[in-house]
Amino acid sequence: MKIVDLKFVPEHLPKLAEWHHAEWSYINPQRSLSERIDEMHSHLGEEAVPTTLVAEEQGRLLGSASVLTHDMDIHQDKTPWLASVYVAPQARRSGLGSGLVRQVMAHTAAAGLSEMFLYTMDQEALYQRLGWQTLGRENYHGVDVIIMRAALSA
Repeated sequence: MKIVDLKFVPEHLPKLAEWHHAEWSYINPQRSLSERIDEMHSHLGEEAVPTTLVAEEQGRLLGSASVLTHDMDIHQDKTPWLASVYVAPQARRSGLGSGLVRQVMAHTAAAGLSEMFLYTMDQEALYQRLGWQTLGRENYHGVDVIIMRAALSA
């Protein structure tokens, strides 16, 4: 298994967009799959943000994690955001999600950024184990979420 930048394996983008859309479209139901695909094309550039890292094994897509400038249409003062942490069902409970998060954090720190934010509905304990701190809880688009922050070290 290896973790690579999506820009090096762009053939995974359509499948990844399908996974993300199926998993999280209820938070932004007005956003179509084709809009998600179009947005993810911006992750294929040379900039540190936005970027998506993917886990694959023998060319088979297993998961992803992204860093975005913003992941909420509120909290525009906070940037960047860890987003789209997804592990395919057959690869869950293997530590892959934690590995993806650590890689995105290292990528973001290497770009000279000192902190990251995220929101989660149900993975607060996982992120706390990875060094994230809870900032607060709120309702976002009708969904109760937990806002978290991680300090990064280069």
